[in-house]
Amino acid sequence: MSSNSENPSEPTPGNEPTVYGKNAAATAPVTKHDPVASNTEAESVPGAPISAAGVSAEEAEAAARKRAKAETIGRYVAMFMMPLIMVGMMVGGYLAAMHSPAPNNMPIAIAGAPAAAGAFAQTLETTDPDAVDVRTVASAQEARRQVVSREVSAAVVIENGKATLYTAGSAGASQATTVTGLLAPQIMAQGLQLQAQDLAPLPDTDKSGLGAMFMTTALIMAGYLPFSLTLSNSPELLRKRRAVPLLAGWAALVSGLVWAVTGPILGVVQGHAWAVLGICWLGVFAVGAVQLLFTRLLGPLAIIVAMLLLMVLGVPASNMGLSVHTMPGFYAFLHSFLPTPALGEALRSVMYFDGVGVAPYLIVLAIGAVVALLLTFGYDVYKSRKHPNAPEPFVAVQSLHGGKRPKSRFWRYTALLFFPFAMVAMMISFMLGAMGEPTPRDMPVAIVGATAEASQEAVNQLDTNMAGLFDLRAVDSENEARALVHDRQVTAALVLPSAQDSSALLLTNEAAGSSAQQLVTTIFGQVAAGQDMTLNVENTAPLTDGDSAGTVPMYMAMGWMMAGFLIIVVGANAAPASRALRKLIPIVAAWSVFMSAVLYLIAGPMVGAIHGHFWPLFGIGIVAIFAMAMVAAVFERLIGMLSILPVVAILMFVGIPASGGALSIYMQPEIFRTLHDILPMPAAVEAVRSVMYFGGDVVGGALLNFGIWGVLSLGLVVVIDRFKPLNTGTHSPLNEDTSPTAQVERERELLAV
Repeated sequence: MSSNSENPSEPTPGNEPTVYGKNAAATAPVTKHDPVASNTEAESVPGAPISAAGVSAEEAEAAARKRAKAETIGRYVAMFMMPLIMVGMMVGGYLAAMHSPAPNNMPIAIAGAPAAAGAFAQTLETTDPDAVDVRTVASAQEARRQVVSREVSAAVVIENGKATLYTAGSAGASQATTVTGLLAPQIMAQGLQLQAQDLAPLPDTDKSGLGAMFMTTALIMAGYLPFSLTLSNSPELLRKRRAVPLLAGWAALVSGLVWAVTGPILGVVQGHAWAVLGICWLGVFAVGAVQLLFTRLLGPLAIIVAMLLLMVLGVPASNMGLSVHTMPGFYAFLHSFLPTPALGEALRSVMYFDGVGVAPYLIVLAIGAVVALLLTFGYDVYKSRKHPNAPEPFVAVQSLHGGKRPKSRFWRYTALLFFPFAMVAMMISFMLGAMGEPTPRDMPVAIVGATAEASQEAVNQLDTNMAGLFDLRAVDSENEARALVHDRQVTAALVLPSAQDSSALLLTNEAAGSSAQQLVTTIFGQVAAGQDMTLNVENTAPLTDGDSAGTVPMYMAMGWMMAGFLIIVVGANAAPASRALRKLIPIVAAWSVFMSAVLYLIAGPMVGAIHGHFWPLFGIGIVAIFAMAMVAAVFERLIGMLSILPVVAILMFVGIPASGGALSIYMQPEIFRTLHDILPMPAAVEAVRSVMYFGGDVVGGALLNFGIWGVLSLGLVVVIDRFKPLNTGTHSPLNEDTSPTAQVERERELLAV
């Protein structure tokens, strides 16, 4: 291999170096002063050597030390600021948008006889004007068309004393539920007979409708992550002659991966193969093109902007998980032009609606890609003229695996490809594989009869019709059943009619998991209706107004997990001197205290998702963040920046499904019930739930979980450090030590006569 291939900082013919980002000028090489060529006569200072530039050795050393100190401070500031911004944006952004969804200008089409339709429209607007955006249309056919094209969230057609409510489940299961709950009471209050029809039900292969959502998230990650890494590791790949074909090839590779996992392997995507592949390719290419522009303009800070636009704002605005019409109106505006909503809606159009309405979203992606590339090329021309001899950006991440920088470009590029590829593969397979088919599996439910024999007889009868769905348990008394529901030992309890009460009673626990509560209410409601039995439902632990979706515990736990592992990963690269345990432990301890307070401040006073409970949540957060930092330190010691892969897999991609924070663990594969009792993410979710709703009854178990993970991880770090030399310095592109001490020594050599 040529010397040029060994040193990526040297420009190749025809590939002039380009400055990327505002700080790239600071990477200009230091030219050693030539005392022979200099005509400057050295002035003598008694007792001090004089440099050719007229600066004494002591002054030069002092200046070098000052610069080294400033760099050290800058590195530690970056170590704290980057994780703070990332965690703050993610948790704050998601909580602000989705902690308490409620109808907000939800578009509704009304059709029917002019008098009846007009009166009903007026009633809707008068009852809650902020919740709906009512549109009267000419015919029932037009109303149905607008539902299928997703121009409206639902339609009501009034004819002959009947009102037919049209929804589209494939446009979002949560949206269909929300709009039905909004309109059904109003329809019945008008004395109209209600009929409901789903014009586009979700397919059996994707009953939750999460397929398009997880595909979108994985593809967006594939779009912005690679160039962010490339800038710090192999910036020569960002030259325009290489970047565009590499991006096109990468988009094709990731599209094939996502389609293979969601189609042939998981069976979520059925048919539409070429259309899905094409949309996936366009989405990754468009996001990658935008990220390429960001790296030109902002350098390493490009990843922060990408996370803000594509994840923090883009995911809520995507309309994929929750309806965009249940969030502040700002997100409906973002929905019209951000790439995350465009990609998600394009996939939804093809997968669930046979391509109806896909064109506008493809146009958004195509225009975004073209404009981003044109701006990038224009910026390159401008910078090359202004700085014709600009150097390559500074290589901040010498190697992803934590060892010396690979001399072979093949291994360096292989690691660079493997990192985002593995992240996308884990995201789409673990998350969608766990939550893509929510079906009750041995969900525990208590049955209470008038006698113990009656309870057991009812269990036997129900088991015959519900085999595999529920784990039915005969209970002697209603009080015992209430205790089991409160302690989350069962998801619900059915109290059968008795001589004293002819109605059945279903005891549920919404705070323990709204998805399970909704499911048992629906299924046992159907059972009661089939037996002409009156069923009353009692929610023993309702959610608070600030946590009406029941996801606040999950977002708080996510913040703790992210704060823990990011301080290690970012710190190891930004401030390698912090890796030594004698420095790392006090740094992480202080960071844990600080971030636990910050996350409560975001969730509590700033967003209003949590009221009270400061001290218990603050204390639990400190322990959780510190323990997760120690877990991350083990992997960082072993494999460097690649440690993100196992850490994110354990804490997030597997931890979130196992936590039950978004979907009940009894509606996922059985393995996640076992992991629920082991992994730290479920412990964190249960701890927050316990504090918010159940008096802190399981906090002790959660703290024990964090303690075991933290202590064992710290012990492993001590062992690793004993047998593996700990590198606490940084390296230049030529593997040159640039620690503060080494910088002082080099500058003394450069300035000395």
